[in-house]
Amino acid sequence: MSGGGEDSEHDAPGVPATRRNRRRSAALWGAIGGFAFLVAIQGYLLAGGSFPVGYAWLFGLAVIVAVVAGTLAYLTEHRIARRGAKRRT
Repeated sequence: MSGGGEDSEHDAPGVPATRRNRRRSAALWGAIGGFAFLVAIQGYLLAGGSFPVGYAWLFGLAVIVAVVAGTLAYLTEHRIARRGAKRRT
């Protein structure tokens, strides 16, 4: 019952992630970063704050945050996975 019909042997711990899976993971982390930024902005506006720019600029900035978060996730994921595999807990 692996989701999406992919080989379950590639999802086993200790097996390096494929490039496709790394890109998908980075894209999801980017989306999470962008949405978290929008949630933080909405909370600030609900608390009575204001921004000197319009909503279009804020959505554009959220896209930039998403791209940066996704890029950082892609570049650092293998390091974090390697460090986690070495831990003995």
